[in-house]
Amino acid sequence: MSRLRRLGIDEIALRKGHKDFAVVLSDLDTHRLIGMAPARTHAAIEAVLNTWGAEVLSNIEEVSMDLSGNYRGLVHRLMPQAEIVADRFHVMSLVNQELNQARNALRRTPEALAEGVTPEAAKAALKSSKYALLKPEAHLTKTQQDKLVEVKAVSPKLALMHQTKEAFRTLFEAQSWAQALPGFLGWMGTAQSLYPEAVATMKRWFGEILQYFEHRTTSGVVEGINTRLKLIKRSGYGFTNFERFRLRCLICWHFSPAAA
Repeated sequence: MSRLRRLGIDEIALRKGHKDFAVVLSDLDTHRLIGMAPARTHAAIEAVLNTWGAEVLSNIEEVSMDLSGNYRGLVHRLMPQAEIVADRFHVMSLVNQELNQARNALRRTPEALAEGVTPEAAKAALKSSKYALLKPEAHLTKTQQDKLVEVKAVSPKLALMHQTKEAFRTLFEAQSWAQALPGFLGWMGTAQSLYPEAVATMKRWFGEILQYFEHRTTSGVVEGINTRLKLIKRSGYGFTNFERFRLRCLICWHFSPAAA
């Protein structure tokens, strides 16, 4: 723990369909789970962090998190020296979520369609179109490519949103924050009317988003740990006692049968 430099903060649902979440704390360098809090409240998370001691917290240089906004203030207070990095995949998901919301709205109430397109034809084109719109265009299968062509033909708005989404994806190819800065500012200006919610969130997290280009940290490690935690939860058919679940999870990363 004394060597902890890069901390990942995320969350996992304790019970499907409920609002019970545990906060997952990970060492991004060793790819290990190092702590869990029983709730998303600052008090619950701080109680865990305080057990690590001030020396450990003062040595943390970077904290990676999503854009929920729940943990940023806590990190600033307990680890003021740490840089907060907004995960690029969560940033991209903001755009994808809003694009999918527009797709669903158009499926329910077809409007502003291309000339000559009927509502029935629009609904047929939009059926099973989610991944054709949301996946990177370069990774689409032939079937998905054909579906994307159908969607663009019936809805000028979705066609423009898709084009804007793909343009946003390329911004992460910048080699530095200085190189990325003009692109992000320009994109937010042109995308404001198409992606108002995503742009508003990006403005609130702009500094943390640009930190990605300094650290290149992604959620890959955290997502891998979360996947394993979900397997543990399923294999135990759920856990009614959080402490037992926490210990069961920590054992997977901190107990070596060979050493025993």
